[in-house]
Amino acid sequence: MDVALGGTFDPVHDGHRRLFERAFELGDVTVGLTSDELAPKTRHVERRVRAFDERKAALEDELESIAADYDREFEIRRLDGPTGIATEPQFDYLVVSPETKDGGERINEIRRERGHDPLEVVVVPHLRADDGDIISSTRIVMGEIDEHGNVLEDADSETGRSE
Repeated sequence: MDVALGGTFDPVHDGHRRLFERAFELGDVTVGLTSDELAPKTRHVERRVRAFDERKAALEDELESIAADYDREFEIRRLDGPTGIATEPQFDYLVVSPETKDGGERINEIRRERGHDPLEVVVVPHLRADDGDIISSTRIVMGEIDEHGNVLEDADSETGRSE
């Protein structure tokens, strides 16, 4: 089976790792990695995103060990548009997070229009940080949590929050 998933993955965190593991459970994986042009458009909060080549190298490092654990192959391709690679006919599954589920439905509409079978959209629940909020790359970049969802001790004083 061929599995597609996409994202910016900057930085990679345990929530992403959960997506990757689920994808490799299902089959060989193709990751659409947002291009430098697309990445800022997918952010809900304006923040710096590392260059495509840097993100790709870090993602390859992450995926190699997970792929080996499942005896699967993977490929990383540049994603230039929001529906990206998943509209191509070879895929069977699309692995998404809850906030990208609607995008999966749009991808299936496009696939139907093109005469392709719809994908099975597999929604992987968010992973929660120690404080109960979701683990996200933005929270990591803002210094609130680390990649594993541990709340950073000085996060409250830096952001001006009170307990």
